[in-house]
Amino acid sequence: MKVLFDHNLSPRIARAIQALTVSEHEVVALKDRFPVNIKDVDLIAELSRQGGWILISGDRRITRNRAEKAAFQSSKIIGMFLSSGLYKAPVMKQAERLISLWPTIETVSKNVSGGSMFELPMKSSKLSPLK
Repeated sequence: MKVLFDHNLSPRIARAIQALTVSEHEVVALKDRFPVNIKDVDLIAELSRQGGWILISGDRRITRNRAEKAAFQSSKIIGMFLSSGLYKAPVMKQAERLISLWPTIETVSKNVSGGSMFELPMKSSKLSPLK
């Protein structure tokens, strides 16, 4: 599994999860792989071209902006977007929840196709599909 943490999340979370899953997954922060100022549509296109990526982001704008949403839905990427409460939580709480949700993220990602988008909840262990 290849996972990219968007620039609106702490790269320290990506690095911590990479350290925990080093033999199983590739987990990187956007700033460690791409220019920080890359446009979302360009990022989506590149990740889709490479294939097999999961994007974890707090940027729900991707799910609402017509061009970005269309690009994402036609891509090979699976999107995991933090709920509002989780996005506003301190970094340690975000890390705790993402680690707690990691098995669910793995399972869901194996069973859906590219272009799928989900909300990562603050309390529940169930991921909600985004339309």
